[in-house]
Amino acid sequence: MPDAGPDRATARKAIALLTGAAGFTEHRPPPSPLPPDGPLGWAGYDAARERASARTGEEESVLYGTGVVGDRACVLLSFEFDFLGGSLGRQTGDRLAAAYELALARRLPLVALVATGGSRMQEGMIALTQLQRVAAASVRLRAAGLPQIAVVRDPTTGGGWATVGAGADVVLALPGAQVGFAGSRVRPPDADPYAYSAEGQFEAGQVDAVVPADELTAAVTHWLRALGPHEDLPAAPVPRALSVAGAPVPRALSAAGAGTGAGAGTGAGAAKGSGAGTGSGAGTPSAADSGPAVPLPETGREAVARARDPRRPRAEAYLADYFAVRLPLHGDRSGSTDPGLLCGFGLRGDGQPVAYVAQCGTPTRPAGYRAAARTIRLADRLGVPVLTLVDTPGAANDAEAERAGAGAAIADTFAAVAAARVPVTTLVIGEGGSGGALALAAPDNTHVTVDSYFSVIAPELAAAILKRPPSETGATADQLRLRPQDLVDLGFARSIVG
Repeated sequence: MPDAGPDRATARKAIALLTGAAGFTEHRPPPSPLPPDGPLGWAGYDAARERASARTGEEESVLYGTGVVGDRACVLLSFEFDFLGGSLGRQTGDRLAAAYELALARRLPLVALVATGGSRMQEGMIALTQLQRVAAASVRLRAAGLPQIAVVRDPTTGGGWATVGAGADVVLALPGAQVGFAGSRVRPPDADPYAYSAEGQFEAGQVDAVVPADELTAAVTHWLRALGPHEDLPAAPVPRALSVAGAPVPRALSAAGAGTGAGAGTGAGAAKGSGAGTGSGAGTPSAADSGPAVPLPETGREAVARARDPRRPRAEAYLADYFAVRLPLHGDRSGSTDPGLLCGFGLRGDGQPVAYVAQCGTPTRPAGYRAAARTIRLADRLGVPVLTLVDTPGAANDAEAERAGAGAAIADTFAAVAAARVPVTTLVIGEGGSGGALALAAPDNTHVTVDSYFSVIAPELAAAILKRPPSETGATADQLRLRPQDLVDLGFARSIVG
C-alpha cells in the first residue's frame, strides 16, 4: 500500500509526524507466543504473519511507547495498516493494553494514531475479545483523570474505530480518511460512501475536527496542553463585557452597584488567572477601565429589547476576546450537531485551560444540550474549570426537537452542571429564556451583562397565558423582574458585568 500521503503513512512515520526531532522511545510487552497458526490453528496464518513482518519490518500491527509532541510528554500508539490490515489479534491486544497501562503508570495522556480494518478473523473470538480488553484499559485511564486523543487515519473501521478511535475523549481525523464501523467490504452495496468518510463523520458529530497533516502537530499539542493532566486549576475568570462595537465596556457592577472592575464580579469566577495576552487582553480590567458604567435598563421591556438587539455581541465575539486558542468539540456523539451551541476547550493568554459551552442566541436543540453535557463531564473528569455563556430565547420546542429527546437532553445538562466538581462560571450575555437557559447556568456563580435578561418565561408568552392584551407586555416584563439589577437583587446573579 502506498505511503506517499500522510493518511497512508506507516505507523512509524505517523509517530514521527507528531514527535519530529523529539523522538520516540518504543516499548514492548513481555513475550507471549501464539500457538502454531494461532489460537484457531488457521492454516497459513503463521506464514501470513511472516510475510507481513517482512513487508513492514514490524512484529505486530501496533507499536507503542513514549514521546514528546510539541512540549508535552505522552504515550503514543500507532497502527501499521500494512501488517494484516492493522487488524487486532491477541498480541495486538497485548500491546494496546500495555500502552494504556504505561500511560496510567506514568500519568501521561495517550495519543492513538489509528488505521485498522478491525478484528483479525484468523484468531476468531480470541481476536474479538481484545476489544473488551481495550475498553477496560480505557476505562481505567478515564478513572485516573488522564486524557485520550485519537487521530484516525485511512482507513479506520470495525472494532478499532469502536474502541480506540471513537472511544477517545477527542477524535481528530485526517482529510479523506475512511472512518466507520462498517468496512468497505461489509457495508450495503448502495451505502453512501460520504457517511463513512472523515468529513461525513464530522458532519454527523462523531469527529471533533478534520485536521490536515501539516496542522496535526500543532493541533495535538494544543489539545495536550488543554486536557492535561492538571492539578488545582483556578476557576474560569468572568469574561469582560463587550460593547456593540466589540470593545470592552468600562466596568462591572456588584450587587451593591459599585464598580469592581470589568469582569471581576464578586465571586470565585473572578479568581486567579488574568488571561493577559489573549485576543485583546480579555478577562482582567486595567486602570484605564475607569469610565462611567453603561446605564442599566430602566424597564423590563428595555432589558428584553437590549438582549434582542441584533447589534449586541454574541458568543463568538466573547470567545474570541477570552481565549488565545480555541479547540472545538463537535457534535453530540449521537449523530447530531447544533450550530447554535459552541463547546470545547480553550487556552487563555496565560496558558490557563478552560472548557467552554456557549449559546449563540438561537433556540438550543437536543444535540446542543448533549454536546454541552459531554463537554462539562469531560472537563470535570480532567479537572478543567468550565465557562458557560448563556444566550437563548429557550430550548427548541418544535416537533423534531421533541422526537430527538429535548426533555432528556436538558435534564442531562442540568445533571452535568449539578455534578461538576470543578468550578463552573456563567455569564449571561443576552437572553436567558427559562429552563433552556438555566440548564447551563452555574448555581451561585452566575453573572450577567447590562444587555441581558433572565426570566421564567418570555414576557410575550406570559401575557398570552394570562390573557392580557399585547399592550400589557411591558408591564408583564416589569412584573417578572427580569432586568440585570433585578437578578442581582433576587440573589440569582452575583454581579452585573459592564
